[in-house]
Amino acid sequence: MPINILMPALSPTMTEGTLAKWHKKEGDAVEAGDVIAEIETDKATMEVEAVEEGVLGRIVVPEGTADVAVNSVIALLLEEGEDTSALDGADTSGGRAPALAAEPAKPEPAAAAPAPTPTPQPKPAGERLFASPLARRIAGQQGLDLAAIAGSGPRGRVVKRDVEAALAAGTGKAVPAAKTAAGPATAPAAAPAPAVGDPVFANMPEFEAVPNSSMRKIIATRLTASARDIPHFNLQADVEIDRLLAARKDLNGRDGADYKISVNDFVIKAVAVALRRCPDVNAAYTDDAILRFKRADVSVAVAVEGGLITPIIKDAGSLGLAAISEKAKELAAKARDGKLAPEEFQGGTFTISNLGMFGVKSFNSIINPPQGGILSVGAGEQRPVVKNGALAVATVMSLTLAVDHRCIDGATAAQFMKELKAILEDPIQLLL
Repeated sequence: MPINILMPALSPTMTEGTLAKWHKKEGDAVEAGDVIAEIETDKATMEVEAVEEGVLGRIVVPEGTADVAVNSVIALLLEEGEDTSALDGADTSGGRAPALAAEPAKPEPAAAAPAPTPTPQPKPAGERLFASPLARRIAGQQGLDLAAIAGSGPRGRVVKRDVEAALAAGTGKAVPAAKTAAGPATAPAAAPAPAVGDPVFANMPEFEAVPNSSMRKIIATRLTASARDIPHFNLQADVEIDRLLAARKDLNGRDGADYKISVNDFVIKAVAVALRRCPDVNAAYTDDAILRFKRADVSVAVAVEGGLITPIIKDAGSLGLAAISEKAKELAAKARDGKLAPEEFQGGTFTISNLGMFGVKSFNSIINPPQGGILSVGAGEQRPVVKNGALAVATVMSLTLAVDHRCIDGATAAQFMKELKAILEDPIQLLL
């Protein structure tokens, strides 16, 4: 029987993506390891390799299709000896591969079938509701009750088109949550952002509505949750970097130097060393325990078209400045081209955001969960300082640390800033 080619999960949090391009067409031979398609997620475009060999018998999902659910069938692969007649009656509705189909199915609540009329029947109370994240988000913004919408996806899953159909038909209006003697059924949700047609925009000037990309939606969701749910507090320190700038000039000016080290490369290395000295800051909070990481994987915020992404300098404390510089440039280029692999931007333990190149003196960043801290780096500029009771001029850079107070206390964060300031003001410590 034909082999189902499934929409892959390219990251642990991916639930759907866009099938950007097919590299094979129907009738083409496929070898294991061949690149057969490109998948776009909210962060990058990834190539999908075949794991079986055969002939591409049928493309189920055309290229350019968005919101394709993970594990849904995107194509059918004919095995050796099969012809196109084997495609007749092939099941493309489910998301399981043939090898999994023979396993005993776990009992699940019956999913609602697509309703024959515009008004779907509400799901029974307590029945599990299947819906894509995008469908949930749109329903929440529009005040729709997902339980009152019939799903047309696999297992009755409610997808984007079902919510849009309910909006067009005027069905699925949300029912206020009932309270019980024990109190509210759920915690208050964040207020949704206004829609494009909201009356609040009625008296504003003419505007262009630029649709939110997947990246922008993910950024909005995660940073809203971070600012709302994580108790941030900030510490600021001014660092004199004249000695750092002199060291940078000497290193970049060496005969035969094939690198150009930036101030940010020094900051990445210094942060990694400071985290080694203050391991309690290299941490994340969970309900069960505080996780203290055994190495510093430093995420570096990079601006890309439509948003930002944080590629990771892994084990930065073990790398020299030249290696950090090379890796940072390589990752930044891949980020701007949308070519980062998931492991290159997922899993960092601490983030650096540098806006100094734009002349920003100082700023506060929002923590990138589940990490416990983020460092905001401002511009280095000449400022008046007092040295030995006399007025002098020094190149000063402002650093602002935001930490999660659930796992990092004030004195701990202050000790980290003290170590970081000492390293940057005396960069020879990076050799220790």
